[in-house]
Amino acid sequence: MTRDENVILMGQDLRANVFGAAAGALDEFGPDRVRDLPLAEAGSIGVAAGAAMAGLRPIIDLTVASFVFGAMDQFVSQLAKARYMFGGQATLPVVVRAALYYHGGTAGHHADRPYPMFMNVPGLKIILPSTAPDLLGLLKSAIRDDNPVLCFEDANLWGRKGRGPLVPEGEDHLVPLGKAAIRREGTDVTIVGIGHGCVLASEAAEQLAADGISAEVIDPRTLVPMDWPTILESVSRTGHCVVVDPANRTCSAASEIAARVVEECFGSLRGPVVRVTTDDIHVPFSPALEKQIYPTKAKVAAAARRALAG
Repeated sequence: MTRDENVILMGQDLRANVFGAAAGALDEFGPDRVRDLPLAEAGSIGVAAGAAMAGLRPIIDLTVASFVFGAMDQFVSQLAKARYMFGGQATLPVVVRAALYYHGGTAGHHADRPYPMFMNVPGLKIILPSTAPDLLGLLKSAIRDDNPVLCFEDANLWGRKGRGPLVPEGEDHLVPLGKAAIRREGTDVTIVGIGHGCVLASEAAEQLAADGISAEVIDPRTLVPMDWPTILESVSRTGHCVVVDPANRTCSAASEIAARVVEECFGSLRGPVVRVTTDDIHVPFSPALEKQIYPTKAKVAAAARRALAG
């Protein structure tokens, strides 16, 4: 916002910084560039699309990822299609932030992981970082992009410290959209982890290493566009693939990655591609029940062993 006066911030309770996403923004940039919106998600995304076509670069904070469903028509019919429908006469540099609050006893209306649905919508870019430096760098790249970008932030990663490199002070830290990160190099099996799934993959890789199994861990960081060359090159070397995705199993990001790996690396595979995902059920309110449905370190390690067993 300091770099570009056309960047504006809109969302729920931002001026009071209720959710901690806009600390100091009102004092620094003023009420014209930091605006509270009513609890009307369709209206919020519609306003953002119009503002973007008029020359602004809106950042919309929808707080909880499940709330994107209230604006599905605006996302699919307007935000994703307007640039194409108008023959490139308008750009839509809109960034939408939404947090994935699953695994915390928030029940069905607040625990969805809807990013796979939006992977099916041409015109939208999707980022899902697993580290704070990547979130910063990807957000800055998204804000400078002339296309709509959805940023899903995995709340299971909040508060984790010492898990990645720090951003050098004063550096214009950018992470390019569409470039995966290799979190751990390995030779026996490739584990692709999405969001918190990348943390579980890294933890499982440490456990597997104790048994002499070398796992390579890949963090896509961007789901659309996906860095297919990095994933496919790794699987071609290791011959085995596991995908860890907190979303529901059917039509998940893991499903698309698994399908593409089979199509492109079939001759290199020496075992099945194994997915570790969430069960296709509604999220139960009971914490004891809820924790059973998501990927875990133990499930990832078991999946790697299954893949290696062929």
